[in-house]
Amino acid sequence: MANAQKTYDALVTELREIAVLSSVGSLLGWDERTQLPPKGAEHRAAQGSVMAKLVHQRFTSLLIGDWLGELEDSPLVSIDESDVAVNVRETRRSYNRARKLPTALVEELARLAVLAQHAWGEAKQNSDYAAFRPWLEKTLDLKRQEARCVGYQRDMYDALLDEFEPGETAAGIRRTFEQLRGPLVELVGRIAGSGRKAPLEILERNYPPEAQQKLAREAAAAVGFDFEAGRLDVSLHPFCTGLGPGDTRMTTRYDPNYFGDAFFGVLHETGHALYDQGLEAAHFGTPRGEAVSLGIHESQSRMWENLVGRGRAFWKHFFPKARTVFPDAMRDVTEDQWHFAINDVRPSLIRTEADETTYNLHVMLRFDLEQALLNDELAPADLPAAWNQKMREYLGITPPDDARGCLQDIHWSGGAIGYFPTYTLGNLYAAQFFEKARQDLGDLDGQFARGEFRPLLDWLRQHIHRHGKRHRAAELVKKGTGKDLSAEPLLRHLRSKSELYLK
Repeated sequence: MANAQKTYDALVTELREIAVLSSVGSLLGWDERTQLPPKGAEHRAAQGSVMAKLVHQRFTSLLIGDWLGELEDSPLVSIDESDVAVNVRETRRSYNRARKLPTALVEELARLAVLAQHAWGEAKQNSDYAAFRPWLEKTLDLKRQEARCVGYQRDMYDALLDEFEPGETAAGIRRTFEQLRGPLVELVGRIAGSGRKAPLEILERNYPPEAQQKLAREAAAAVGFDFEAGRLDVSLHPFCTGLGPGDTRMTTRYDPNYFGDAFFGVLHETGHALYDQGLEAAHFGTPRGEAVSLGIHESQSRMWENLVGRGRAFWKHFFPKARTVFPDAMRDVTEDQWHFAINDVRPSLIRTEADETTYNLHVMLRFDLEQALLNDELAPADLPAAWNQKMREYLGITPPDDARGCLQDIHWSGGAIGYFPTYTLGNLYAAQFFEKARQDLGDLDGQFARGEFRPLLDWLRQHIHRHGKRHRAAELVKKGTGKDLSAEPLLRHLRSKSELYLK
């Protein structure tokens, strides 16, 4: 036992040092998207490639494999949910995957991600898909190599999806989407047929970015974000990255003529940040100090953005503050009008600005297309036309240009193929967690109206954040809510929201 304990201590020390190295790479990524001058992309790609190489080589050393083998045969892992058992189990899972990837491939993926994201940013600004297409082709080629190295039983997509949502498969995602697609299309049709229109004009007035930032920061702090342990900056595509204990970075973007993009974007990233800040610092570098999956991570962002932030009770507290910050734009706006406008349901071009009801249709579109691209069933040259066709099929609208079409998301340029389904999984997880929290905590609406958000945050910390990777996503949902994951809580929520149109 004593020797096993020494081995475990050595493993944890090594994992923490590797995590520190990895966090340096993450810091380079944050700087790339917020501060990097345009001519620095090539050098940043070299930096990112070297960091990825160092992390990969150190993590895949034979010594770590030997330590894991020794610990797996020791009494230290006899209790399945103990910290030791969780760390050994999940480290083994990551180690086995990483060992299958050649270091040269890891380096090239990291290098290409920087260059491709830089090219994507320019292509999006110019709505020039042709300029980005060669980078997408290179990315797809490398991701196919990665999938072949990792291995898969039925679908190449599974090998990439598993990195983001462990244990999930393309077939499972298809079944989930089939449960949602019909009810969502039916609900969108009923709303469109109601003839009621939300007063969107009140969101499209002059909202000075400085004032937007003030209100967004106040909201983030109110729901629990610690600005002493994080910051908010500007980037082309909003994101959140946790660099380690005491350092969580968020970004957003400001449109002076539209309120919703920045404010709800900040609430969304705050949900991610609260999860990162809620991970136990004592477990940094080990699976017990890491998020379960991207779907669970997304559940936190979507919960604070939509289930809380677009709720009537939230604005009972924040509407007077908003009117004070934007006295000209909101002088003639009532709380009822505001609530209706921020919960507008109608097909839209941009996923990140989509309403809760149509949002998952955007995700389904991307899921379909990235599988087709990965499997060589869709040529990258034909992506814009295929995207537009899917937009007409799913949402009944056609993008006027590629910047608002197939170039709108950063994910594929960074190699995040297999990521998009986690957004819909996040919506499902969020609705089920929130429904259970409401049962456990009583009058959540009354609490929010008084500006009391801590009870919900504490519930999330207890049932989700503090566990790290102790449980897989499906098990975490079952333990936290007492039920297997279901589409019904989300559909109940969306149908309730539709009363704004159907009452």
